[in-house]
Amino acid sequence: MSQETKQPQWGLGPIGQIAVNVHNLSQAVEFYRDKLGMKLLFSAGNMAFFDCDGIRLMLSLPEKPEFDHPSSILYFKVDDIQRCFEALSARGVDFVATPHLVARMQTCDLWLGFFRDLDNNTLALMSEIPRESGGS
Repeated sequence: MSQETKQPQWGLGPIGQIAVNVHNLSQAVEFYRDKLGMKLLFSAGNMAFFDCDGIRLMLSLPEKPEFDHPSSILYFKVDDIQRCFEALSARGVDFVATPHLVARMQTCDLWLGFFRDLDNNTLALMSEIPRESGGS
């Protein structure tokens, strides 16, 4: 009988939690809560948990030296990227790339803007702006 490559009948579900390394938990909590306006769910030991519209974001001190590295880029979906950029900038968030068009797709234009937290983790705003019907 030949060995066929089949897709498994199961797969990973939605993301339940994302971890981001930080070096000063209280300063990181202040940044994510006060500057980014995220909802703090709870703190436990060397960890703090925020709500990202149903996905938990965990800020934590690295457990071992090999885990001490910047995170993957987290992209936060926003409806009005320019307004969000202005609000975060007014709160002292420094952007390394202001919102800009990165792709014209069939039904929308994709805009991104990048910033860093206090531990040099890259974060981003993303907005898919619907295109006008009958436009180019």
